[in-house]
Amino acid sequence: MSTQTTSESGASGLDTVKLVLALVCLITGIVAYHYFVDYSVVYRTLGVVGAGIVAVALVSATAKGRALLGFFRESRIEVRKVVWPTRQEAAQATLMVVALVFFVGIFLWLLDMLLFWAITSITG
Repeated sequence: MSTQTTSESGASGLDTVKLVLALVCLITGIVAYHYFVDYSVVYRTLGVVGAGIVAVALVSATAKGRALLGFFRESRIEVRKVVWPTRQEAAQATLMVVALVFFVGIFLWLLDMLLFWAITSITG
């Protein structure tokens, strides 16, 4: 049994139209970049950037786009709360990881050599 939450069907349909238009706009910008090869790269790039900006504006006008923008805002707030390590702490942690990887590598190599010796002595 499946249940679906109902939302405003008009808004949902309009959101779908906006998302399709944003995709069409972006694809049109990319195709136009490759179609107008006689024009300067600067103008073609500005056209793609403009199409991208229009696509982002269309997507941000949908419910999913607004939710995505809210997610980005909340993520930025959470990143500001992070206590980042100092340069010295990061260097020490990196050296500890490198040393641990080195010692574990040596241990596994020795274990491999021991097992290889044991198998060859058993099988002859």
